[in-house]
Amino acid sequence: MKAILISGDGQNPSDLYVGETPRPDLAPGHVLIRTRFAGVNRPDILQRRGVYPPPPGASPILGLEVSGVIDAINLPEPFGDDIGWAVGDEVCALVNGGGYAEFVAVDIRHLLPIPKGLSLAQAASLPETVLTVYANLMEHGGLQAGETVLVHGGNSGIGAMTILLGKAFGARVIATARGAAKCAFARDLGADLVIDSDAEDFVAAVKSAGGADVVLDIVAGDFFGKNLACLNMRGRIVQVGFGKESTVELDLRRIIAKFAILTGSMLRPRSPDEKARLTAKVHERVWPLIEDGKIRTVVDKTFDFADAPAAHAYMDSGAHTGKVVLKL
Repeated sequence: MKAILISGDGQNPSDLYVGETPRPDLAPGHVLIRTRFAGVNRPDILQRRGVYPPPPGASPILGLEVSGVIDAINLPEPFGDDIGWAVGDEVCALVNGGGYAEFVAVDIRHLLPIPKGLSLAQAASLPETVLTVYANLMEHGGLQAGETVLVHGGNSGIGAMTILLGKAFGARVIATARGAAKCAFARDLGADLVIDSDAEDFVAAVKSAGGADVVLDIVAGDFFGKNLACLNMRGRIVQVGFGKESTVELDLRRIIAKFAILTGSMLRPRSPDEKARLTAKVHERVWPLIEDGKIRTVVDKTFDFADAPAAHAYMDSGAHTGKVVLKL
């Protein structure tokens, strides 16, 4: 099969190329998806550069979310006949690597149906982002209706989904972005307050707006101290990335004084059982909101499979507003 492979040290998008590689083996309890679209995510960029290696047993090929058609199913005896899926079904899925390829093997418990009314391209933009945001915002962050969430990078896939998911679950959303165009994008998604972090001090603006109960952060570095300053009593900071620096200064007295919680998580290293639990929860709680139009997909650009270098260059530029997908 064809797949996007990496030459050299992967430091440049031009190190990506289309090559031939064996089809993945299909273990019991897994399905083989013929990929139609693959989401492009920040972890793909990091893996390409060699700073986010795949976990043991995962495919070394890039790509963490796909949409496509079930090509084959390998089930052990206990599953029986009524499994809810059949060859030819259109699906989307969180994958543990291997999404940038014509075929990808997926744990059958990690499959999701294409939400009614959505295209395969739109569906490919959902699994990685929705599961990441739901797990961190709703479970780790414990966001409740009526609370306020602060998210940075409102133009990014994570930022956009935090705005949409937060609003759908009844929260007030404050977003930061860099520049007027990105701020307008976040505002159009429904954010209650959008702050241009290039033009003003977001701490003063957030505090003037009543502070934040939950902060979902992908930046870290000097944003950490600022996030803590924005936090209300008994607030939660959920760290899901570190676009600036992973090492920060922390005066524990500030955590203690606010009865604050500092937490964070990653999606990819979770066990198959935990991913299955999370997938089922997202299907139950989020998919109906998507089908009702309360959460919309935000696909910024679609690149042809062979243009994966251009897709990565676009992500590297930071110019994207929403998700980037590859079309196979």
